[in-house]
Amino acid sequence: MHPRLLLCVLCLTSVACAPRDTSAPAGGDYDVVLSNGHVIDGTGNPWFAGDVAIKGDRIARVMPAGGLAKARATRRIDATGLVIAPGFIDIQGQSYSAFLAGDGRNVSKVTQGITTEILGEGGTPAPANARTLALDAADTVVARLDSTFQGAHGFGHFLTAMGRHGISENVGSFVGAATIRSYGKGADTGAATPAQLDTMRAATRRAMQDGAFGLGSALIYPPGSYASTDELIAEARETAPFHGVYITHMRSEGDHLLDAVAEAMRIGREGGVPVEIYHLKAAGPRNWATMATVIARIDSARAAGQDVGADMYPYEAGSTALDACLPPWSAAGDSTLINIANPATRARITADLMAPRTSWESLCQLSTPQGVMVVGLTASEDKPYEGLRLSEIAAREHKSWTDALMDITTREKGQAAAEFFIASEPNIEMQMQQPWIKFGTDADGADPDSMKGMTHPRAFGDYPRILGHYVRERHVLRLEDAVRKMTSAVAERLSIADRGVLREGAYADVVVFDPATVIDHATYEKPAQLSSGIREVFVNGVEVVRDEKHTGAKPGRVVRGPGYEPAAP
Repeated sequence: MHPRLLLCVLCLTSVACAPRDTSAPAGGDYDVVLSNGHVIDGTGNPWFAGDVAIKGDRIARVMPAGGLAKARATRRIDATGLVIAPGFIDIQGQSYSAFLAGDGRNVSKVTQGITTEILGEGGTPAPANARTLALDAADTVVARLDSTFQGAHGFGHFLTAMGRHGISENVGSFVGAATIRSYGKGADTGAATPAQLDTMRAATRRAMQDGAFGLGSALIYPPGSYASTDELIAEARETAPFHGVYITHMRSEGDHLLDAVAEAMRIGREGGVPVEIYHLKAAGPRNWATMATVIARIDSARAAGQDVGADMYPYEAGSTALDACLPPWSAAGDSTLINIANPATRARITADLMAPRTSWESLCQLSTPQGVMVVGLTASEDKPYEGLRLSEIAAREHKSWTDALMDITTREKGQAAAEFFIASEPNIEMQMQQPWIKFGTDADGADPDSMKGMTHPRAFGDYPRILGHYVRERHVLRLEDAVRKMTSAVAERLSIADRGVLREGAYADVVVFDPATVIDHATYEKPAQLSSGIREVFVNGVEVVRDEKHTGAKPGRVVRGPGYEPAAP
């Protein structure tokens, strides 16, 4: 391990980096004292009965239970029977709208105990130039936001804009590999020219200097899917001097899963960076047995000295745009909607969709039309179909599922979403037990009082579902291990200093929850239901959840990667 990274890990996990002055009096002026709780410090250590004091934006004291009984505090919270833990760090957040255009509260995320959210899967609003803006032109809101992130330090402007917007969580981001490709080449297929690749590498390097955590790819979505392995290696190399991470939604989670894992590992090896796999899964019943081999290969790579890890969410269904069912080539050149309208192209798309095996990731094929729940519909003629399966919609319209798919995509202007039931419950439990697994949501936050349409239940219940269903009810993993995978495991992976642990001097991102009652309520059919049992949440010492309700506070800050170089004044 690089000496700098080893030092960072030690500082996150060892009290030696911030020794407690046990001779100092316990009395003091604190803003908040949490007393008599089960303290789970985030490192995986067993819980202990303790008190935690907050002063300003930092954890001021951590002591055995009763140690702060006589301390002066503006507010005291009796945590008897409750867990006091570090705030959860969502390694795969998608809450761009909340951080840039919404009210910033991100209610469904904060009430899960999430205090920091990391963006950057595939596409990011920055860096921006004429090429990226042309791709976003159809979405006027996105185009307007992107237009403010042009220039040499567009990625830095993007991060700063989120911090200034007023947000309840902390936020950081990888730089999207699809955005980097668009920045250098636009939406065209084919290999980048040497000049285009130089542009991509320079944009990646600047994003790292602006505070990106590394390069985030999503290789089933155009134009990111057009990138070659060599192109991604070249970009990953630019992140290495800044201690970046290559994090990826791999080119396949289905029929070509093992090849995709091998590609991700090669990019990490030749790029000189750690590898993180987004939302690890084996997609489709015919591929479920492959997960044991994937785990064995990751373990083997780690035993050989390569730093490879993964994250996951605890649901059998994934969620993405409905048009992700379409072959990637259908988005090249002219827009997808124009291609669908062309009879010859439509016939070719249909043939690809009906093929028993494909070279690309066919989500509708892996989940079958019966396993595709269509959501996010806005056209008046489609509203009755909200929450129905693609097969049901096809039957109602008396057409094939392929025609129903393309017709909905056309009517919804490519904005429809879907939930794809592709994962295996036994695999979910097996993956959770791996020491290199972390947890994330892969979800945009929402406000149940104002949201329109449906979303995936992970936006509301991801972390409470793990703590309630998998830890308490199913005994899949220890509570301390689950908390570590939600907190310090992510902070260590991304070199985020002073977060993810309960340690004196660390930032006061703190969650208080009831281990006996914490649970999710969101379902696929009724997702807009907040979880129970997350009692209190503090972000930078400010209470954003009190008695399971959002306080309206917005103390969130921007967190940046270890290669951040502040711009000269």
